[in-house]
Amino acid sequence: MAAASALDFTGQVVLVTGGAKGVGRGITVAFLEAGAHVVICGRNEPADPIVAGGRGAVFVPADVRSPEDVDRLVGVAVERFGRLDVLVNNAGGSPHADAATVSPRFFAKILELNLTAPFVLAQRANAVMQNQAGGGSIVNIASVSGTRPSPGTAAYGAAKAGLLNLTQTLAVEWAPKVRVNAVTGGMIRTEQSHLHYGDEAGIASVGATVPLGRLADPREIADVCLFLASPLASYVSGAAIVVHGGGERPAFLDAAKNTTSAPKRG
Repeated sequence: MAAASALDFTGQVVLVTGGAKGVGRGITVAFLEAGAHVVICGRNEPADPIVAGGRGAVFVPADVRSPEDVDRLVGVAVERFGRLDVLVNNAGGSPHADAATVSPRFFAKILELNLTAPFVLAQRANAVMQNQAGGGSIVNIASVSGTRPSPGTAAYGAAKAGLLNLTQTLAVEWAPKVRVNAVTGGMIRTEQSHLHYGDEAGIASVGATVPLGRLADPREIADVCLFLASPLASYVSGAAIVVHGGGERPAFLDAAKNTTSAPKRG
């Protein structure tokens, strides 16, 4: 199958949680441009409708932490379009919190948003996909915070680590009808980047620490989602594709007084 035709989602139905802004918006636009019907959710409707590829995203107000809202969300997608082919579990996040003083309640709430909610959504989507001839695909948006220390966001990092394990487990349990994969994102430039990295100079400085020299664009995360949901990834399940521009430069390289003559260690 040609790559272009494999990435044609005409007639397919895609649900993107948190699909109105940031990385989620990039994913929404990419699937719309690929021909899909896209349902998005959030607690607040976007000020401007998201339109691309000649169609607009269908917004459903929902709190992904509420099982009742999740049932309604999946129900709207199926009732309106008759099926559900792809779920992208994108909604999530966490404010900064010191692990030494954070409350158990706060920790539990972050786990609920970033781990429990994606599981419930996947569970409800799987129930639909298992009864479709073509099955379906679930893509979980994970983070490098789940694969390395996450100072200041310990609960978030723990939740994303759990999401990666959950991806592998569900891929085994729900095969062969439903494929489950993850995108492990690195630092991504969104409309909220200034909250994490400061002004333009700060964003550029942070980007310079990445081997590719910049933060990712949301569309670059979206393109990997398109691949994972497409027939090009028909034998890919239980995988986590790392999209982080080469990762982080090892700190010892900058700390060493003489990196050119010092013996290299793997």
